[in-house]
Amino acid sequence: MRPRLIWTVTALAVATLGLSAPPSATAASTDYQAEDAAISQGVVESNHAGYTGSGFVNYDNLAGSYVEVTAPAGPADVTLRYANGTAATRPMDITVNGQPGAVGITFPGTGAWTTWKTKTVRLQLVAGTNKIRARATSADGGPNADKLTVTPTTDDTTPPSAPGNLTVSDLKSNAATFHWTAATDNVGVVRYEINRGGNVLKVVDGNTLSATVDTLTANTSYDISVGAFDAAGNASQQSNVVTFTTPGSGDTQPPSVPGNLHSTGTSANSVSLAWNASTDNSGSIAGYDVYQGSTKVATTGSLTTTVTGLTANTEYTFTVKARDPDGNASAVSNAVTVRTSTGGTGGIPAYDKDIAKVDLGWSAAFLPDGSALVTERDRFEVLRVTASGQKTTLGKVPGVVTTSGEGGLLGVALSPNFATDHWVYFYHTASGDNRIVRMKYEDGKLATTSSPVLTGLAKNRYHNGGRIAFGPDGKLYATVGDAKNSGNAQNKNSLNGKILRMNPDGTPPSDNPFYSSGGNARYVWSWGHRNPQGLAWDSHGQLWAAEFGENSQDELNLIQKGGNYGWPSCEGTIGDCSGYIAPKRTWSTSQAGPSGIEIVNDWIYIAGVTGEQLWVTKINAAGNGVGTPQAVFSGRWGRLRSVTRTPDGGLWLTSTNDDKNGGTPSTIDNVIVRLKFS
Repeated sequence: MRPRLIWTVTALAVATLGLSAPPSATAASTDYQAEDAAISQGVVESNHAGYTGSGFVNYDNLAGSYVEVTAPAGPADVTLRYANGTAATRPMDITVNGQPGAVGITFPGTGAWTTWKTKTVRLQLVAGTNKIRARATSADGGPNADKLTVTPTTDDTTPPSAPGNLTVSDLKSNAATFHWTAATDNVGVVRYEINRGGNVLKVVDGNTLSATVDTLTANTSYDISVGAFDAAGNASQQSNVVTFTTPGSGDTQPPSVPGNLHSTGTSANSVSLAWNASTDNSGSIAGYDVYQGSTKVATTGSLTTTVTGLTANTEYTFTVKARDPDGNASAVSNAVTVRTSTGGTGGIPAYDKDIAKVDLGWSAAFLPDGSALVTERDRFEVLRVTASGQKTTLGKVPGVVTTSGEGGLLGVALSPNFATDHWVYFYHTASGDNRIVRMKYEDGKLATTSSPVLTGLAKNRYHNGGRIAFGPDGKLYATVGDAKNSGNAQNKNSLNGKILRMNPDGTPPSDNPFYSSGGNARYVWSWGHRNPQGLAWDSHGQLWAAEFGENSQDELNLIQKGGNYGWPSCEGTIGDCSGYIAPKRTWSTSQAGPSGIEIVNDWIYIAGVTGEQLWVTKINAAGNGVGTPQAVFSGRWGRLRSVTRTPDGGLWLTSTNDDKNGGTPSTIDNVIVRLKFS
């Protein structure tokens, strides 16, 4: 019952990585009794009833103890029958031939040493002998091991190999030609997809090894890869990535002047600005530059910005210019002079008024007209809600399904270029995964179709993450839960258990921390997360995130580029936390359950689901910590899901009661309320 256990399995096929229930199989399962195997630094015992065979293995409490068996060849699910008579969850890492397979697999208490349960894991196996090692990762050691069951499967789970040697040629301002070498598959490749991140640019059949994409934009950076698919739908790993920037088109005509520059709000140290969109003969605007006098103070792709670091009760004058993809700048906009206030917003908010009743308002994003788009998690609907509370159902996001738990229609965010491109982004659960898509919202109408931005985020009934937001850098960030497979969090090739960062079109930015690793790692901004759901940025441009804990501690984290936050070895400050980034604040899981967060003038507002209260805390002057959080509105509206700053300087708060098992979508009994500052 102690640190190490090793099985050796001979197999010929590759199975998919991840915890799962055993799929259907026509071949019979084979049991391998632990007591009949080669045992090192362990002892066979029979003092706890309920085992099979003649006993079970209780490992010595030292590193290196193991059990080793040899199983016949064939793709298989591997099931451990175990007992854990303690209250402590006993996590183990599972490796195949010394390489990570499934990390942080938990073996919770079974109630008694005589109560036996099973845990099934599907691993990537290679032809020949495979050493499958389950290594305890806590001082408690592993559970008692009764037997190993190998269940052969007959479905095709072998993905194609990755296409090779991807190259780009014939580069033009709006087109490029790609060539690659063929992938191989045990059955056959049926198609290739040319991808820009998770966005498919073009699809060709399995016999075609080159293609021209003619929908590119001038002076734009691209990161392109190719993936192969077999008839069973198994996807290969991506090819090598080619990066390039399309040349200019030779256009010398500047965009039109941004119109109606105006202030939308002030504080003692900030001014919020908005303006009308420019147009350009190329059909797109590359960005806007905001000037304070003659000094450029902001560059953005959106039609709003907040200039911070100002002095109270002081006048400032601002202008803005637009740029097109060829770098042509517009003439300067009208100037607007604004005086900062003598006191800033922030601090403890007060209740202002009820806005609307909804089902489960999971997330909100404000439109330029001051109304908001609100996602209904289990109705799969998008609502437009005005500041006065008028509701309009715009339609459903196609392909959304429930997980009868935490999945459904989750996060929403507006494109930084919404005024010109009209894209609205959604994070939702689909039939096979969680995914991020975008839809057009034009003339008050939501499109009936969606376009994929990033797909393939593993889903589960719980731990789906789901918050999305554009950062000050114009990149799209997404919180992705571990999908109830804690090993995903420490696997950079998994998109789960992460905060991801991508360009608005779904491609991975080349300055992401693990971009050079290729594959899914290119999207990872931070890792080692269990189920993060809150994203917000402070006045220093730093990202903060809130995260649900397991049984002990919820977390508020200051996110570092490439940072590892420890899950599943470390929960909050509990566990094996050496070498991981510590949270800036923790709560008992019964007190918080942090979901959405918002930051106003370096005050952080955290919507507590489990604790049914809003937490408020102030970021310190150095920007590296927070003060003692204060809980407000405790129990007043129940489970609080999202908190969002309004254009007029308040906060919208949403509740999602009765949401634990798929919700009650026929009942409209949750609220959106407005909070105000003194």
